[in-house]
Amino acid sequence: MAPVNLADYEALAGQRLEAASWAHFNGGSGDEHTHRHNARAWADLALWPRVLRPLAHGSSTTQLFGRRLAMPLLLAPVAHQALAHPDAELASALAAASQGAGFVLSMLSSTTLEAVAAPVRDDADRGPLWFQIYWLHDRGFQRELLARVEAAGYEALVLTVDAPTHGARDRERRAGFQVPAGLQANLAGLPPRPTHAIPAPRSALFDDLLLSAPTWNDLEALRGSTRLPILLKGVLRADDAKQAVALGVAGLVVSNHGGRTLDTAVTTARALPVIADAVAGAVPLLVDGGIRRGTDILKALALGASAVLIGRPQVHALVVGGAQGVAHMLRLLRDEFEIAMTLTGCARVADIERSLLAGDLR
Repeated sequence: MAPVNLADYEALAGQRLEAASWAHFNGGSGDEHTHRHNARAWADLALWPRVLRPLAHGSSTTQLFGRRLAMPLLLAPVAHQALAHPDAELASALAAASQGAGFVLSMLSSTTLEAVAAPVRDDADRGPLWFQIYWLHDRGFQRELLARVEAAGYEALVLTVDAPTHGARDRERRAGFQVPAGLQANLAGLPPRPTHAIPAPRSALFDDLLLSAPTWNDLEALRGSTRLPILLKGVLRADDAKQAVALGVAGLVVSNHGGRTLDTAVTTARALPVIADAVAGAVPLLVDGGIRRGTDILKALALGASAVLIGRPQVHALVVGGAQGVAHMLRLLRDEFEIAMTLTGCARVADIERSLLAGDLR
């Protein structure tokens, strides 16, 4: 039977993907509390539907940084997609373009950034095309990478800031997962990270790896290294959000890395309205983490997001059906989102407001 929702795609992908790769894509950190609770938090938000609203000629379209989206959704950056399907990130990018959704390419993609951008960048109907980056220890290589990103036609940078180190990914370790050689196509030529002598009892994390971790000062330096707008991905606190806005970021992605870094971190459904209230519309907000239904997209917009990002479901659909699978998954979400809009009396994305959520009677 063909999948009819994202859960169906997940179940089918789990039957087909090799066990260690499944642990990599579908696992979280620690006991995976945050990983599980993300989806539950969206489901637990109840809706107050409105009736008898004029809905004819409505639309799920929206604008983000001057680019039209058929629905307020982008595919999130997911590394190593060749483990899911031979067509990897290229398939996901083509699927997003075919559905008018946005696409964010991971710096750790298994297909070069140029190869992914080339077939979609001139498509007038595609959504935003962005590039996700982690801060690199070699500043010269980072400048060269940014120049490549700009030349290839990417329209924004998404700097992931919530993972200066991996989480304790127990499920991956039990499965013995290792990233195969050659899967990080964009980092060919990156010099090895310098290592430092660590006499006991000093820490290999604090006294070695984190010596090259970024700070707020590095964000200012990054802004001076590119003409592209920068979004910060991994913000959960109001004070961090305010500081980012003060430093001139173009947008924020409310994210807990899908529960893959800090276990028991707050869910994104809980963090989003706090950050939305703190920044008060100064920059667009996006959110990811556990979004699996069109109703989840509507709830995210009601809480202050301009759009959502979908991570694991694109991998599930990629495993099952390649580019066609990802396109079908996106279409399912759009259909569900338009149904949710209709049944809550929203003819336009702009009609979605916080009063639709139970507990807010304004």
